[in-house]
Amino acid sequence: MSQREWIEKDFYKELGVSSSASQDEIKKAYRKLARDLHPDANPGDAKAEERFKTVSEAHAVLSDPAKRKEYDDTRKLFAGGGYGRGGFTPGAAGGFSQDFNIGDIFGNANAGDGGLGDLLGGLFNRGGARTTNRPRRGADVETETTLGFREAAQGVTVPLRMTSPSPCTTCHGSGAKPGTSPRVCPHCNGAGVISRNQGAFGFSEPCDDCRGTGSIIDDPCVDCRGTGIQNRTRTITVRIPPGVGDGQRIRLAGQGEAGLRGAPSGDLYVSVHVSQDKVFGRNGDDLTLVLPVSYSELVLGTTVSVPTLEGRVGVKVPPGTADGRILRVRGRGVPKRGGGAGDLLVTVKVAVPQKLDDSAAEALRRYAEAEQTSGFDPRAGWAGA
Repeated sequence: MSQREWIEKDFYKELGVSSSASQDEIKKAYRKLARDLHPDANPGDAKAEERFKTVSEAHAVLSDPAKRKEYDDTRKLFAGGGYGRGGFTPGAAGGFSQDFNIGDIFGNANAGDGGLGDLLGGLFNRGGARTTNRPRRGADVETETTLGFREAAQGVTVPLRMTSPSPCTTCHGSGAKPGTSPRVCPHCNGAGVISRNQGAFGFSEPCDDCRGTGSIIDDPCVDCRGTGIQNRTRTITVRIPPGVGDGQRIRLAGQGEAGLRGAPSGDLYVSVHVSQDKVFGRNGDDLTLVLPVSYSELVLGTTVSVPTLEGRVGVKVPPGTADGRILRVRGRGVPKRGGGAGDLLVTVKVAVPQKLDDSAAEALRRYAEAEQTSGFDPRAGWAGA
């Protein structure tokens, strides 16, 4: 793909969002399209596979704020009329003069400082100087996994089965037949681009001989046809650290889409979904649970065995404990990344019996009479009294 084709691509249209879409809107649109177009969901569908790659490419640019800004700025510049069919035209709609140095906008592509010249792969350079071709890094890949509440709290190792472009196992990503190696393109001397001067500007185009790669493969690998990449299904073992939260993303460096001809692979991002638990809730690093108790246990006090992530622990309910009070058990919560653990927060809740036998009801009536005799008034000081 030429630089002009790259710039003329509408990544927003590919994802079905507007150019003012938020990062969350871009992420949601990509995730939906990726699920629908994933090779696993469309086996043997070449069109869906190609569309999946295009969507992934669009997401790789628009999900990165810096790349997105550079992409937007470049499209505005080109749309302004400063770039015609023959290159930049001084004094055109873009308003450039003969003394204007386009390199001041794009930065020195040779410097490798991550500027717009880097993003466009050396579309412009100063004074017609050659730029060194750099391998194209693979795109980042996203996937999802669902964990049980206790798995997420304690940490777990899970296998993820996924289909994505990966380094060819036959040529190990070089693109050349085993026993051979790519050779440096003699036309561009490995730069991948041919530079020429046009007026006051230097302009670079992909080398026709090597198609911008900087190397030529005389005897391509038969399995990947010289690309160094194969679509294959693989299983990755992922260690989920203790304490991961619902919606958190885990980055696995170098586990994404393979780069072209041995270039570095992209990263894999795993979005974690955590299911609810019947007993526990969570507040940061603290675990929460509701403990049903009787009225007599609150009045007289007791010790109750409650569950934890590791087993059980006894919780002391002091005499005279009020309904709804939170009792803290230190160090029995979710493990922290830096060591230690949060707390277990136990909320006591009175369980009111729906039915009482005659003896229990009579005992309760006697208690109520004794309570009145003692002078206890549950509504003393109440604003509604």
